[in-house]
Amino acid sequence: MSGHGFHVHGPHDHEVEHVAQHGGDSFTSRLAVLTAILSTVGAIFGYMGGHSQNAALLYKNESSIQKTAASNQWNYYQAKSSKQNLAELSVVLTQGEAQQKFRQEIDRYKAEKAEIKAEAEKLEAAAKRANEMSELEMHVHERWAMATTLLQIAIALSAITLLTRKRWMLLGVYGATGLGLAAGVMGYLHL
Repeated sequence: MSGHGFHVHGPHDHEVEHVAQHGGDSFTSRLAVLTAILSTVGAIFGYMGGHSQNAALLYKNESSIQKTAASNQWNYYQAKSSKQNLAELSVVLTQGEAQQKFRQEIDRYKAEKAEIKAEAEKLEAAAKRANEMSELEMHVHERWAMATTLLQIAIALSAITLLTRKRWMLLGVYGATGLGLAAGVMGYLHL
């Protein structure tokens, strides 16, 4: 072990250090800059993918909350229907003032049920909208994930190109980069 410490370098690290210390050809320099740019853009795409996934989960949670509230309203509606049915039965079984009282209850239950039904339908619509937004965000998340993956592939191909010095591999780097950027634009535009 030397006085400077023990260091283990991979081939890519050695090449980068060699270029930094001794200067390198323009091919190596351009590829190093391209790799740094791809890493930065890939990090941004990764962040956006995480953001869209979180948004999808929040919308899905909101949909569940609204569905539960709608279910509660429908249960309340059902309870009022049961009371209305009992009042209707009571109209048949009674006469006079008692019968009139049950007729008034029937009218009251009908009015209450109309309000409850409107609220339940409103909550169901809100749940449906939140669920649709969740699906849209998951679709966008898939675009960001694909973009990030393609840029990671481009970075890996860039490293292989640098190590092997086979310039024809740049076609793969540029192809994966182009596809990754296209997927990122699609994510940004919600396509």
